[in-house]
Amino acid sequence: MVLEVRCDTGGMTIDLRLSHTADLDPGELRAVRALLDDAFDGDFSDEDWEHGLGGMHALLRDDAGLAAHGAVVMRRVRHRGRWLRTGYVEAVAVRADVRRTGLGGRVMAELERVIDRAYQLGALSASDEGALLYTARGWQRWPGQVHALSPDGIVRMPEEEGDVFLRPALAGPLDPAGELVLDWRDGDVT
Repeated sequence: MVLEVRCDTGGMTIDLRLSHTADLDPGELRAVRALLDDAFDGDFSDEDWEHGLGGMHALLRDDAGLAAHGAVVMRRVRHRGRWLRTGYVEAVAVRADVRRTGLGGRVMAELERVIDRAYQLGALSASDEGALLYTARGWQRWPGQVHALSPDGIVRMPEEEGDVFLRPALAGPLDPAGELVLDWRDGDVT
């Protein structure tokens, strides 16, 4: 599915496109990677890139090109013995010259719409700076323990605790007394 919308925002015309990774051509993927490399000051690894592929992408374009991006990919998160189909937000970035103009919120609104209708839970990992956007949109910092199902079994990830944010979606609220167990992946697990 490809959804395209054109809107005028305070004198700036932007195009919003929601597409699966399979529907993005190589040039679009290169533009997304370049935006992410720039937004993260070169601290966006190949593994980080891989984590953002295979799901739905929200892309915002203005007259200068790709202005903002975010993706939601499917993961599994276990809570209280139940594995939840989780829409995990990845690779959210806004071009430097249009930051603080609401484009990050527009990207998140589209990803949240997907999460709310297709997943039992929404989750993401945020930096302190990024956390401001997510908490303003109602995402809740997970106060409990975070674990991962590693090749060696379930391991606690205390360094990730405090950085995970949730959106209950179809599962409803979770009990912070129970831990989260995230599926394993190479690189950063969260």
